[in-house]
Amino acid sequence: MDTLSRLLSLYGVSTALTVRCRFGAPWVLDHPQQQTGIAPYHLILSGEAMLDSGRRLQAGDIVVFPQGYGHQLHMNQQGQASPLHELPGEHVLRLIGNDGDGPATEILCGEFRFDARASATLLRALPELMVVSCAGRPELDGLRALLAMLRVETDSLRPGSALLLSHLASALFALVMRAWLEQPLPAPGLFGLLAERRLAAAVDGMLAAPGQAWTLERMAAACNMARATFVRLFVRAAGAAPGAVLLHLRMAHGARLLAQSALPMAEVAEATGYQSEAAFNRVFKRSYGIGPGQYRRQEKAPSAP
Repeated sequence: MDTLSRLLSLYGVSTALTVRCRFGAPWVLDHPQQQTGIAPYHLILSGEAMLDSGRRLQAGDIVVFPQGYGHQLHMNQQGQASPLHELPGEHVLRLIGNDGDGPATEILCGEFRFDARASATLLRALPELMVVSCAGRPELDGLRALLAMLRVETDSLRPGSALLLSHLASALFALVMRAWLEQPLPAPGLFGLLAERRLAAAVDGMLAAPGQAWTLERMAAACNMARATFVRLFVRAAGAAPGAVLLHLRMAHGARLLAQSALPMAEVAEATGYQSEAAFNRVFKRSYGIGPGQYRRQEKAPSAP
């Protein structure tokens, strides 16, 4: 498994497609602030849109708000925007339109949903706004193909459409993150660490086996670096010391084991690098605010209907 796949597998990210929009200018689409752990996204299928920040989006652009901030998309906002309304008929997604007679824009809207507690560090490593543009990037042919399939499957209600959309949407987050990682990163963090290829051996090793004894010497040796050089490069890429990142990865691994397995607590502790169950309990509670036993009970409790 590659490093990005290992990192994303630590977190319970689900993808929901909620609305398809067919607008004629002038129009305004307001999106309210979301609770922590919900990251709205918009896929521009055709036409153009403007963000309230002034950034212009075109067909093939994907915009994500990892921190869930409220925002507005619009076109020709200077004019009197045509009111939005739900279009009649049976559709695989809610279909929103208006009566504007200007240039047409089609948008797919949805949400990336995270476990807010387990994914806090991951979300902090992402910016307020992510924009991935497929235009002029032949390496994003896979993402373009996915957008085209999403457009076809949301055009009309056909047998199997709901199931196909669910499977297609589940691949969206990984493809978006891969595309974003291949762009210059403005800030350090977990994803900045993945983008620094000279650290790949140590990072992949920690993700593959977080419970092993990852000393600074071992991490540096994996990257064929002196210890001081390794630490300097790691802190610059991650914005945190290697020990702090290792602790986070261990706790995320432990949280996944608690939620998805029936392993005894002592075995979960050992798998995350702790010979003492008590030590694991202390560190986990400091990281998540509750003890591992309570975390497991909450994660395995039946969801409210």
